[in-house]
Amino acid sequence: MSLSDEERRIIVGLEYEKACKTIEKVTEYQALRHWDTVANRLYYALFHAVNALLINDGHIVNTHRGVISVFGNDYIRTGIFPSKAGRLYSDLQTLRNNSDYNCSFNATEEEIDPLIKPTKQLIEDIWKYIQSKEA
Repeated sequence: MSLSDEERRIIVGLEYEKACKTIEKVTEYQALRHWDTVANRLYYALFHAVNALLINDGHIVNTHRGVISVFGNDYIRTGIFPSKAGRLYSDLQTLRNNSDYNCSFNATEEEIDPLIKPTKQLIEDIWKYIQSKEA
């Protein structure tokens, strides 16, 4: 599927908007101490931000694993984003998978709370990178 520049710009904006709306829910679920849901929302907020990045740069990826792979290969290994960003994304995916699919796993505040600020920062950094490429 080939996108025009305008279509790409619109989809990138929609993906980033979805990331922002999703990250807004984190504070609400954090206050309720719903740590499994916070893990889920953190992961999906970052997933949508990374999708915006990949689409902006012309990548077409159809799976979560593919998004993580391209992000790692094209943005982490090349030094565009630091290696800790790749670890954060991977950690969030693991927590989200455990929280969503493992009935004996319950995320804790101690696991999740330290990931909130770095996730929000990475989402902002991704957007700044996208904006810098438009200039």
